[in-house]
Amino acid sequence: MQDSYSLDDLLHLMARLRDPQHGCPWDLKQDYASIVPHTIEEAYEVADAIERGDFEHLPGELGDLLFQVVYYSQLAREEGRFDFARVVDGITRKLLRRHPHVFPDGDLYGAPDMARLEEAAVKQRWEEIKAEERAEKAAAPEQLSLLDDVPTTLPALSRAVKLQKRAAQVGFDWPEALPVVDKLREELDEVLEAMSENDPEAIAEEVGDLLFVVTNLARHLKVDPESALRAANGKFERRFRYIEQALREAGLAIENCSLEQLDALWGEAKKLEKQQPGC
Repeated sequence: MQDSYSLDDLLHLMARLRDPQHGCPWDLKQDYASIVPHTIEEAYEVADAIERGDFEHLPGELGDLLFQVVYYSQLAREEGRFDFARVVDGITRKLLRRHPHVFPDGDLYGAPDMARLEEAAVKQRWEEIKAEERAEKAAAPEQLSLLDDVPTTLPALSRAVKLQKRAAQVGFDWPEALPVVDKLREELDEVLEAMSENDPEAIAEEVGDLLFVVTNLARHLKVDPESALRAANGKFERRFRYIEQALREAGLAIENCSLEQLDALWGEAKKLEKQQPGC
C-alpha cells in the first residue's frame, strides 16, 4: 500500500467503482439525483466538525465532501458532458476573474497587485462581477433578475439571507436593525391574529413571514441564522439529555413527569451550563 495517495489516485478509484464489469454494484446504480442527499449530508458534517472544533476528524469530512465532486464528475465523464479537469479549470478561471485585486492581469502566476483594497471595495467588486456573469448566462437579459441563480435547494434560512442580500444591493433594505425589530413585532401580531381566527393556512403563511423577518434581523446583526439555529439545536439537545439522565438516576419515567418537574430540571441544566467555561 502507498504511503500517501494523490488526487489522481482518487479519480482512478472512482472510475474503478463505476466500472461496468468489475465495479461496485451500489455505485453503479447511482445517478446525479441519488447522490444529492449524500452531498448535502457531507457538507453539513464538514460544518459540524468545524463548529465543534473537531479538527482531528475534519480532513476525513473534507475528503467525504471532495468525493462528492469526484462522483458527479465521473458520472458526467461517462456521459461525455465534462470531466474533473474541466471542473478544476472552471473554478480556477472563475476565481481569477473575481479577484482582479489579487490577479490584475488574470494570470495565476503573474505579479500580484501591490495596492491592497479595503474589504468593502473587494465585496462590492465581487458582487459586480457576479452580476456580469449572471447577465452573460441569461438567455433573455431583459428578464434578468437580481435573484437569479439563488439556489432553491439551499436550506430555507440560508436562502432567505441570500435573497435579502441581493435585494439590499439596490437599496431594498432597512438601514439598520431597529426597524427590523419593529417589523418583527408587526409580524408576530399578524401570527396572533391568524391564530385568533383559527385559520391554518393563514397561520402557516404568517409564521413563514415571521421567520423571514427573524432571518433579516440576524443578517443585520451579522449573525448567520443557519449556524445560530444549529447552535440552539445543540443547546436544546444537551439540556434535554440532562433531563433524561437526571430522571433515569431518580428512577422516574419521563412520560410520567409533570411539565413543572421537567422545567425545573431544564433550569438546572441551564444553570450548570452557565457555570461551565465557554457556555
